Amino acid sequence: MSTVAFFVLSLVKCLIVLFILLTAVAYIQLAERKIVGRMQSRVGPTRVGPFGLLQPAADAVKFILKEDVTPDGAHKFLYILAPILAVVLALLSITVIPIGGTVTVFGIQTALQLTDINVGLLLILGVTSLGVYGVVLAGWSSNSKYSLLGALRGGSQMISYELALGLALIGPIMLAGTLSLRGIVEAQAHLHWFIVPEIVAFFIYLTAAFAETNRIPFDLPEAEGELGAGYHTEYSAMKFAMFFLAEYVNMITVSCVATLVFLGGWMGPLFGPTWLHMVLPTVYFIVKVCFFLFLYIWVRGTLPRFRYDQLMAFGWKVLVPLALANVMVTSLVVALR
Repeated sequence: MSTVAFFVLSLVKCLIVLFILLTAVAYIQLAERKIVGRMQSRVGPTRVGPFGLLQPAADAVKFILKEDVTPDGAHKFLYILAPILAVVLALLSITVIPIGGTVTVFGIQTALQLTDINVGLLLILGVTSLGVYGVVLAGWSSNSKYSLLGALRGGSQMISYELALGLALIGPIMLAGTLSLRGIVEAQAHLHWFIVPEIVAFFIYLTAAFAETNRIPFDLPEAEGELGAGYHTEYSAMKFAMFFLAEYVNMITVSCVATLVFLGGWMGPLFGPTWLHMVLPTVYFIVKVCFFLFLYIWVRGTLPRFRYDQLMAFGWKVLVPLALANVMVTSLVVALR
């Protein structure tokens, strides 16, 4: 493949992924409002478009047209930088996530992935850990006590649960023998889905992922009852929408990683004609990711929020020791087999 063809193919893939991602965020948000509404005996959005399907477009117009207010005492450069940083780091993680095998388009064989590097999982962990800077900068630069308290909570929470989340992934990495996400999926094709031997690591990862994305029951940095809206209290219009976008993209990222590491990625039974063999792996991947996203919504509609001391104690006294024990057992099994 020539350099020009490679560049054009990469650009097209980037644009397609960005379009799909932004559309997915819009309709995940709509699905969340509809599902939680049903759980709470109400109907959710129904006014804009048939069945409320155009509500995301109405919300986008609202964010664009709203007045963009900057507090007088804010550090304006960091105040503007924080949401940009949150979105950029959230989108960066998507670049190494594969959603299927390889396909042939116009005679060119390409992987369903923006880029495949042999330390893809390590890159995701590194980039997501940097996401806390967007939260901390937003809280500090707003010059608001509520925002600052939310930022401090967000920073300490992410550091605590990032450790448990990383330790939960060490077991599957040892079983697969690689940090490449594609390699981890291929290792499960030869053995079995890693959720079977690593069931403890799976639940540790799932719990830590809820905390990492600041979702109920771990949404203490955004607790409206105590902090107004936490670190983004002073944000409005498109800056607030950027934090909103970053949160949902992070939800998609951790759901994709859980699918790839524990549920076999795009692996599943293949049948039918050749074109169906090309489509089914991506369908399997999307269905598994949607399962995790539905789990996010389900938990939001059913579980109450923890107290902050309970949140921190659970992370350091339960999840981290349990994750370390799981790493020790897995390493022993790998060494003896």
